[in-house]
Amino acid sequence: MFLTFCMTKYKYHTATKDKAILRKACLMKNFIFISPNFPTNYWQFCRELKNNGLNVLGIGDQPYDELMEELKSSLTEYYKVDSLENYDEVYRAVAFFIFKYGRIDFIESNNEYWLEQDAKLRTDFHIRTGFQTKDLPRIKYKSKMKPYYEKVNIPTARYHLVDTIENCRKFIRKVGYPVIVKPDNGVGASHTYKLENLKELKKFFEEKLADVSYIMEEFIEAEINSYDAIIDSKGRPIFETGNCTPISIMDSVNYGDDAIFYIEKELAEDTRKAGRDTVKSFGVRSRFVHFEFFRLLKDHEGIGKKGTLMALEVNMRPCGGFTPEMMNFARDTNVYKIWADMIAFDRTDLTIQDSHYCAFAGLRDYRDYVLSHDEIADRYREHLKMTGRLPDALSAAMGNKIYMATFDTKEEMDRFFQDLLETKEASVK
Repeated sequence: MFLTFCMTKYKYHTATKDKAILRKACLMKNFIFISPNFPTNYWQFCRELKNNGLNVLGIGDQPYDELMEELKSSLTEYYKVDSLENYDEVYRAVAFFIFKYGRIDFIESNNEYWLEQDAKLRTDFHIRTGFQTKDLPRIKYKSKMKPYYEKVNIPTARYHLVDTIENCRKFIRKVGYPVIVKPDNGVGASHTYKLENLKELKKFFEEKLADVSYIMEEFIEAEINSYDAIIDSKGRPIFETGNCTPISIMDSVNYGDDAIFYIEKELAEDTRKAGRDTVKSFGVRSRFVHFEFFRLLKDHEGIGKKGTLMALEVNMRPCGGFTPEMMNFARDTNVYKIWADMIAFDRTDLTIQDSHYCAFAGLRDYRDYVLSHDEIADRYREHLKMTGRLPDALSAAMGNKIYMATFDTKEEMDRFFQDLLETKEASVK
């Protein structure tokens, strides 16, 4: 994997007088970071925690000698387990840190995959600064999220929990084809299907995983708009932004499509309101969140007019991959520091200097594009912020070769997407 930053550092500023006050207010805290080595950019969370005076205690399954030097220097201590999937091992690691360092103030991974284990560890060790096991249903199961949206008058798609093919056909007679089927408790767009007819429905029942609970929803023609925020201990946002996905991540995973999305230059007010209402309804405290909404591309009966926002799902962690870097590029800030300030001080003195669009394009190795990497680099030299290859664990959803660039206008950004995604086959046609 290679990644190239096309800027030397983020341009952000702090009020040093306020920082001194904040440091006095911060008592030494013990923070356990689960899997600090993956994703590879998460060492920056650890660095900013350490800079704020916290003991940063890492638990992971990668040998210490193989950790990035930046991560090593950001950790007070690292405890290697044979497998993070082995709860007993991770439990003993937490117990060791408590024995050595005293009370643990936070346990966090900022990773969707470990949210359930994080909650179980907090519950078992009576650590109250985060979701407990009893909170998991409403934040992990798509069907159980819906009542919390309804409490704040955010519409949701009609759904049916998959049981028999006969009952699914009854539901489809109400909403019509196509329908979307996905795991009720799922991560990303894996094992997600768009069913267009009875033949595909039957095929799904033949191939679906027997031990997975699926939810079936009516198909909504929409683009994804997100609310991304860092929330303090009182449920108030101290940083807000959002992104737009005009090409479905589900299609990117299932059909190998190119992946594009972008950080909005300005967060739409209806997205801001929906995000804040969702924070309140779900009882979010002291977290980095990524909430996804649909913005209707046409009128939809029972939901609203074209342009209306409706709920998709909550994700109680940062947006995946290198999206935190995109937020930094778009706002000339450092969300890793803002999050660490929230943990240490319950506020931040970091200011946002400018707002731009930040575009992401993920291209596929098997496609023959018109522009080569060198031609892209030359044409968009003043705009590119980061280029590289994604690890296999992320490439299915995000593409193999990635490009991030900032623009002041949407027209410039749209031209960037058109240039990068044009293939030689399409240009001949």
